[in-house]
Amino acid sequence: MKLNSDLGYKPVPFSELTNDDEFWDGCKTCKNYDILTRNNRKHCLCTGLIFNPQAPKVSRRKVPDNRLVVLAFSGGLDTSYCAKYLTVEENLEVHSVVVNTGGFDAAELEEIEKRAYALGVKQHVVLDETENFYQNCIRYLIYGNVLKNNTYPLSVSSERVFQAVAIANYAKQIGAGNIAHGSTGAGNDQVRFDMIFQILAPEMTVLTPVRDQQLSRNEEIEFLKQHGITQDWEKAQYSINKGLWGTSVGGIETLSSADYLPERAFPTQLSKEQPETVELHFTKGELTGINRQTFTHPVDAIHALEKIAGPFAIGRDIHVGDTIIGIKGRVGFEAAAPLVIIKAHHALEKHLLTKWQLYWKEQLAVWYGNLLHEGQYLDPVMRNIERFLEDTQQSLDGTVSVYLAPYRFQILGITSPYDLMSPEFALYGEINKSWSGEDVKGFSKILSNQSMIYHKVHQKNEKA
Repeated sequence: MKLNSDLGYKPVPFSELTNDDEFWDGCKTCKNYDILTRNNRKHCLCTGLIFNPQAPKVSRRKVPDNRLVVLAFSGGLDTSYCAKYLTVEENLEVHSVVVNTGGFDAAELEEIEKRAYALGVKQHVVLDETENFYQNCIRYLIYGNVLKNNTYPLSVSSERVFQAVAIANYAKQIGAGNIAHGSTGAGNDQVRFDMIFQILAPEMTVLTPVRDQQLSRNEEIEFLKQHGITQDWEKAQYSINKGLWGTSVGGIETLSSADYLPERAFPTQLSKEQPETVELHFTKGELTGINRQTFTHPVDAIHALEKIAGPFAIGRDIHVGDTIIGIKGRVGFEAAAPLVIIKAHHALEKHLLTKWQLYWKEQLAVWYGNLLHEGQYLDPVMRNIERFLEDTQQSLDGTVSVYLAPYRFQILGITSPYDLMSPEFALYGEINKSWSGEDVKGFSKILSNQSMIYHKVHQKNEKA
């Protein structure tokens, strides 16, 4: 009794006992604990006297009054665990929501829906945010050639904000009192989701079973097995998040610094070995065509390029970065279309923009990527940066040739009416048509003038 009293619990009839794990941890040292558990926590006078659910001083989370919970659902292991746990252990009415940002086709969405209902959810819905995601995020990542640590195209972090916003809005629409997500306590997604929910739906309770219980993937699998949920558990050893802008892959190998993901971990396997060259057509910085075929929407062009480049197993890598919570993390990814697009777009920019446009674009794009990665998308500075990036793309029209081969690609060259490397003005290392030799002498003298003064002044003082 003293252990739970020390936690601050006050008397109440034992018919109203809590399910709070911290409360029951205090009972485990009691010699009657075995009797207590065998009687389903109903016949322990001690516990019945010392717990008051209306005035606990210590509690891991608030037990929600509103039993309706909206669960961010992908059909993966973590969210599958959440769906079953919240249904059978918390007795909540679970509405699962898939926010499609362009990574799922109709067949995949149908399979996810079947899995959701098999897990016991009350209602399952799909929210399509592909257009919104592209217009308000992806095109700016292309404009900025954004690669986190010069490696990662923000495949997952870029879409999390849009998923969270859509889920918060849906939860408000149906009058839910709770929002749940399957993030662990060791990654970035927990902060991204929590921040958006705090900004847009601060009145709702956020439930995070995997994080709160500090579960391993094996523990989640075992729980689901105990409740009759069967799945390809070998495949479930890898956490896969598929989206329009790439697919992340996490597994036991990415938990250490030394190991690389095995071939089987990547969803897209090598199936093309004969190299080919593709032409990518850009209009105002956006991919609008491939091999002279024009697409009605850039999203369609991205999907088409993924079908061409993906089978070469292009775009695989492991990103090592600093998480929002201050720890280093590794994640594998495959992003054939995003990496080809970014590198092709950057090649075009190097020909069409001035050196100072390129310089300031790079500075702001790094900040844009960092802020997006850390869940700060709703900060107004992001709109400021977007306006600058978009302004630099007004004449970014041209075609980029790209060589594709197994596991690699190469930029061959560009053509554009706005190419600043025009032979009309000069040929680098060969001849110029805009100035004379005397012009260069004067230019060099003026350009070096301040450095010359600096060295003369210092030489004079050193001799003195």
